[in-house]
Formats: sequence, structure tokens, C-alpha cells
Amino acid sequence: MKGELEEAERLLHEAARLSHQSDNKQAIIYTYDTVSPGAEKLFKAAMSYLLAGDMKQDDNAIIEISLKLTSIYAARNEDKLALAGYEFCILTLEEKVAKQKDIPVDELPEEEKSNTRLLLGMTLDSYARYLLAHSQASAAQKMYERALQISMEVQGETHPQTVVLMNDLATALDAQGLYEDAYVRVRRASELAQQTEHPETYVVLNNFAGILMHKEEYSSAKAVYREALQKAEAAGDGASVRHIRKELAELARRQRKGPVSTASSSGGEQK
Repeated sequence: MKGELEEAERLLHEAARLSHQSDNKQAIIYTYDTVSPGAEKLFKAAMSYLLAGDMKQDDNAIIEISLKLTSIYAARNEDKLALAGYEFCILTLEEKVAKQKDIPVDELPEEEKSNTRLLLGMTLDSYARYLLAHSQASAAQKMYERALQISMEVQGETHPQTVVLMNDLATALDAQGLYEDAYVRVRRASELAQQTEHPETYVVLNNFAGILMHKEEYSSAKAVYREALQKAEAAGDGASVRHIRKELAELARRQRKGPVSTASSSGGEQK
């Protein structure tokens, strides 16, 4: 209201991040409802302007705007628009990547080819999160696997985004009850996060501990949760601290109760 739009946008992005971390669905919806009406109009206006200037529909700038619009529709649960948006972005980028593959470097710089592939990876990542939120963990797994492969090939295994995707893939596997596969992925993500001093190592550790809990390795889970809590406290991330403490309480409850069935320990809790 005071006209400080950049600060308002920064705060809204922070609110969205915290809402997702704490899995507060009401907060997520409220945050996106606050930011999306104006953003949607701006994105549509920007796209119209660019297309009117003879920019091609498969230009990365157009696809980036389309992806942002798609994310808004996904957050509002406007599923038809969201699915159409993801389909357009993914199919367009796949065709573009295929075309660019054989173009000589002197005609098209390698950096531009990599940027197109990374944009495809970003889109697959966004679509995977949408699918996971709609209880389609198997489909989300496939999208995460493709996004992870792109990130590893273009940016390397130690890149922060690669670590995040590895962790998210573990979440999709965990949500299907594929705990051993999830464990392999999250253990490697945890190793890389700590080796590279990833800024959100505690998020990966929290996921690691949750998967250990689902495997009923309670002692190991407790140790990893404590490490995650210590790092979250050091980072000053209050939302994550509260979440990890709740997970520790759940772990204690399960330990008192004894072994649980696969159905009662199903995934989908991890961040």
C-alpha cells in the first residue's frame, strides 16, 4: 500500500517459502492469492508485448513466463489451466532441445543449449511438485528423475539444485512406500549437502530422518533429526525448527508404540 513493491514481493516470496516448509495449506493458498492477481496480469501483458515484437513462441523468455503463469494456476488449484500450461512448456522445450542438439557450436553457443535444457529441468521439477501435491507420487517420480538427470549432466552432482532434486526424488519414492530406494537417494543428497555446505542442509537431513523413521530405524532417525534441528536453529529458520520438533515427537510416539504397519507409516510427510 505504501508503494514499496520490491520489498512486498520479497516478503511474499519468503511467506510462500515458509508456508511450503511448514506444509500449511491455508497459508500457501493465502500467499498465492495475495501475489497472483497482479502477477498474472503482469505476466500476460509481458507475454503479449514480447510476442507482438516478433519473439517466437518457443523463445525461452516466453516459456519462462508461461511457467510462472502455470505455477499461479497450480497454486490456485485451477487444474485445467495448470495442466495445459505444463503440457505446453514441456512439449515445446522437448522439441527445442531436440532441434538444438545437432546445431554446431559456431551457430548456437553451448551456453544457450544448456539454458534451454535447464529450463526444461525447471519445468519438470515444477510439474513434479504439482503431481506430488495431487497424490500422484509415481508420476512425480518420473518427472523428478528427468529433472535430476538434466541437472547432473549440465551442472554436476554437487550443484545445489542437483542436491535439492535428489532430495525431492527421495520424497516421491518415500510417498510410494519405496523406502529402500528413497533411502539411497536421500543418503547421497545428505552427503552432498554436508560436503558442499548447502544452505538448507537441515531440510535434507529432516527428510533423511523421516525416511529412516518409515524404515523403523528409530535410533538412527533420532540422531539425524537432532542434527537437522541443530542446523535449523543455527540458521534461524523457526518454521523448520518447529516442524522438526513435531517430527521428533512423532518419532517418540512411534518408539513407545512399537513396530507399525506399512499402511500407517506411508510417505508424503517429507519436505
